Amino acid sequence: MDVRALLEKNAQRMKALYAGEDQSARYGALADAFRGQFGREPEMFVSAPGRTEVVGNHTDHQNGKVLAASVNLDTVAAIAPRPDTRVVLYSAGYDKPFDVDIADDAVQENEKESTFALIRGVAARLKQLGYKVGGFDASVTSTVFKGSGLSSSAAFEVMLVAAFDALYNGWVIDPKLNAQISQYAENVYFGKPSGLLDQSASAVGGLVTMDFAQSPASVEKLTYDFGAKGYAVCVVSAGGEHGNLTADYAAVPAEMKSVAEAMGAKLLYEITPEQLFAALPKLKNRVSDRAILRAFHFVDETRRVEKAVAALRADDLGAFFQTVIDSGESSWKLLQNLHVPASDNQEMPLALEMSRRMLSGRGAWRIHGGGFAGTILAFVPFDLLDGYRAAMDGVFGEKATTVLAIRPEGVVCIR
Repeated sequence: MDVRALLEKNAQRMKALYAGEDQSARYGALADAFRGQFGREPEMFVSAPGRTEVVGNHTDHQNGKVLAASVNLDTVAAIAPRPDTRVVLYSAGYDKPFDVDIADDAVQENEKESTFALIRGVAARLKQLGYKVGGFDASVTSTVFKGSGLSSSAAFEVMLVAAFDALYNGWVIDPKLNAQISQYAENVYFGKPSGLLDQSASAVGGLVTMDFAQSPASVEKLTYDFGAKGYAVCVVSAGGEHGNLTADYAAVPAEMKSVAEAMGAKLLYEITPEQLFAALPKLKNRVSDRAILRAFHFVDETRRVEKAVAALRADDLGAFFQTVIDSGESSWKLLQNLHVPASDNQEMPLALEMSRRMLSGRGAWRIHGGGFAGTILAFVPFDLLDGYRAAMDGVFGEKATTVLAIRPEGVVCIR
């Protein structure tokens, strides 16, 4: 494969996907890695972006609304088919490949919370839906750093679906379906009860508002250039470890659902803020107080998404920024997913307080992603960016601050 010729052929697309950054060296190195690992040429590349959640923290699993965007950080795989049913995948940073025979599509308990489970789960779901699958070799690299709230796992899942689709189905799977297949693999095989936000934003791409009360979820693209308005979109990696927090994440949807069921509903999207407040006497001591507070976060947050979208459409950045800040405050106070109570460290609250002191009246800040550890999101005016980055990196480490660009496309195949 002549990688440079391939990238030149796709020059305009690559420029849009990566905000003008030259990816020749990265793709060339990935092709070299494939040749070294498998002794042959890759046939194509598939790329799935990370995502940023703008407003809509923990709303998707209750069929709520979300405003999200794909970003210019992604997971890329160089791939080629195999004649058997094995998926052999080398991932940068790992010495040994992940080797899975997808002929066996049973859930393996010993594979839970592993890459093996995601590979097997994606293949199994594709087969269940009537799509063709087969073995393939892959070399994978990613700029979606783990623990960033940018959903490295979702990007990986979406990439896997795309690899099977490109190699064996002729690139026919709709991005929304890709997201559903990816979520299934994470829920059933990996064992994490995630909603559909992460996979949808990665697969569909762009700045999007999603309503999960509809089936399939409605996804509407928006157009807004924060850079043209003088603002950088940043994430700050405040630290903390995600690996042992599955139980904390799982408690959020479970507690929200317990409130809905106590009110005779299946999920919280059926409940209004007024109904929730009126039900407090019968909810108290029937469900936990934290569950009630988390339910209040949800019913307010899904309405905040509507306010944020309306503000962008009206080009009212002040109203938009206030909605972002309100979203973060609600996550901190009601959803309570900014830190783990058992830990003395509170990295994200510290990062948010620093951001408030530097950006108040000029920008916006809030928790980013699932929470408990990881990153915050900030909208920083360009004239404050150098100082903001220096302050945050000084506390949380070199390169803790990453400036993002919104990627116009979701999952893509480059060949």
